[in-house]
Amino acid sequence: MRHRLKYYRLIWTRYDAVAGLSVFFVALPLCLGIALASNAPLYAGLVSGVIGGIVVGIISGSPTSVSGPAAGLTTVVASAISSSGDYRVFLLSVIIAGAFQILIGIIGWGGIANYFPSSVIKGMLAAIGIILISKQIPVATGFDQPDFWTSAFTELFTTEPFLGNMDSFVRHFTKGVTAITLVSLGVLILMQQPFAHRFRKIPAPLLAVLVGVGLNLLFNTVAPQYALKPSQLVNIPENLIESAQFPDFSKLFSNVGIWKNGLVIGLLASLESLLCIEAIDKLDERNLTTPVNREMIAQGVGNMACGLLGAVPLTAVIVRGAANVQAGAKTKLSTITHGVLLLAASLSVPFLLNQIPFASLSAILLITGYNLTKPQLYMAIWRAGTTQFLPFIITIVVILATDLLIGVSIGLLISIYFIIQSNFQADFRVEKKHIDGIDHYLITLNSSVTFLNKVKLKKILDEIPEYAAVRIDGTSSHFIDYDILEMLSEYKTIAHERHIELHLQGIQTVNTIAVH
Repeated sequence: MRHRLKYYRLIWTRYDAVAGLSVFFVALPLCLGIALASNAPLYAGLVSGVIGGIVVGIISGSPTSVSGPAAGLTTVVASAISSSGDYRVFLLSVIIAGAFQILIGIIGWGGIANYFPSSVIKGMLAAIGIILISKQIPVATGFDQPDFWTSAFTELFTTEPFLGNMDSFVRHFTKGVTAITLVSLGVLILMQQPFAHRFRKIPAPLLAVLVGVGLNLLFNTVAPQYALKPSQLVNIPENLIESAQFPDFSKLFSNVGIWKNGLVIGLLASLESLLCIEAIDKLDERNLTTPVNREMIAQGVGNMACGLLGAVPLTAVIVRGAANVQAGAKTKLSTITHGVLLLAASLSVPFLLNQIPFASLSAILLITGYNLTKPQLYMAIWRAGTTQFLPFIITIVVILATDLLIGVSIGLLISIYFIIQSNFQADFRVEKKHIDGIDHYLITLNSSVTFLNKVKLKKILDEIPEYAAVRIDGTSSHFIDYDILEMLSEYKTIAHERHIELHLQGIQTVNTIAVH
């Protein structure tokens, strides 16, 4: 035991302490920014980051992944908060989401992400990116209320909301805020360029925030007319514990929407976490594999804690995880360290956090949204073909027109259609020859023939003329659906009546029972 503690102390001192500090600097502005984009109290993002670091970090089996509030949930969270009418009621949905994730882990459904086509998931994330950008443009130009867009995406462009929003947009346009946004965006873009690799030890989001704080201090000193108003700066309460909101359990069964929101959040958070875990495992040079069912339980416990303590829901986040790997993390002590640092900063120096402009956070979210829906993504999926592009683009359009759940469902149906169409084409082939005045047909069944092929196969058999010769070869088939076997057995009688010479090879006939 003593040697084990000594080993972990050595690893923490040499690797994980530095990695945890690096992730802390990445996570701090993202926690605030994602809470802003979710229309949630800003402290809720910090609390979620703390829980993601400490609670999920302790339970998870992943040595390098880092959890916290995620951009992929901002749209559904903002919608759930709005529909709940009370933040305390929304927290019940977060608890339900966590319980749903724990159930997924317990029953062993941690591989659920493998059943969702990548085109649909990428479409979902791209739509979230578009919505994220649209909601941050007002904040980036000076509007000091996060609920600028209160309607659905498509309703933004109907006459009344559009003109009303444009009037507010013009009246709240602020040169100082816009300048800080543009400079912060410039910093973030420059830090992604190859020549900036020497400065990569400073996380780009942190640098953007520091530049924004410095610019506002400069405005206060030399150009007060451009200085930001208090409502355009982060406002973290001095006492987080006293200001925290907690769930109202008396409303748990008052509204079916609470449960619907919880299941949607739970499903989307699970998908995002599992996809991020898979990506982080690939980044780790040790080729370690995270146990997905244990991860679901860890995420579920974390989200239940978020709901109980007034935080926004969390997922595993690839930005944090990648920063952790790049900083040299070896164990989950780095994740826990980042959570402890977030907790310490939230409790001890909220006055420093309150110097951060919303404009800098908005710039970070604009880049995050762009990365989710960048043009290269559309071009890559376009080149992959119609079966990938159509589910992708339809998922985006339907999400923007309705909501995430409907959009993902429609995208899945489109993908399933292409799968069925592919099965129709792939599970058997037909060859026809004309020998000595007789039509010879060879129908070769492939490795797996399901009931989905029944209609097409029956049509082909019905079109075979009288006095033909037919051989149906099933020797290469590992699986032939009972419906197919029954149809072929019935066809023996039909073939005899039509004077068709029928040979079944490698196919076991079955007794057919007429149903009247």
